[in-house]
Amino acid sequence: MKDFQELISSYRNFPRKGIVFKDLLGILKDPDAFKELIYTMSEDEVIKNCDAIACIDARGFIFGSPIAFNIGKPMVVLRKPGKLPGELITADYELEYGKNSLSIQKSSIEKFSSFAIVDDLLATGGTANCAYSLLSKLGKEVTGLSVVAELRNLNARQILEMEVVSQIEL
Repeated sequence: MKDFQELISSYRNFPRKGIVFKDLLGILKDPDAFKELIYTMSEDEVIKNCDAIACIDARGFIFGSPIAFNIGKPMVVLRKPGKLPGELITADYELEYGKNSLSIQKSSIEKFSSFAIVDDLLATGGTANCAYSLLSKLGKEVTGLSVVAELRNLNARQILEMEVVSQIEL
């Protein structure tokens, strides 16, 4: 198993003072590591037990797309404001450094009853919780959250109402 932590960079005071940004893009520069990560994430029960993969904008797309391709399941996207056309369902959430919202196209989820949420990083849980709330309020089951990395010291698992599977603890 590759040591994924060696491929992660930290940037202090980004995007705001006091934040240490964990950049997972180094994994993409190592094709063997990226392939291993995608295959490993694809084997999670959270992923296997869903009808479709719901990926969070924007880095969740990077990891969710190859997972969906690998297991032959559809992928839908949860986007930040102003990025999707059509009839949208939107919810607001708070980040450790501000506020934002996520939207999903209502038509993109109509055919599916259960979703695995995929993102790159779990920090405070605000974004993941927003994705969960969006899908749940539409009567959809969420099998869980699959992330590449988790900042365990921020204790996001305690606020989430779903199973969390992370490949790396930072």
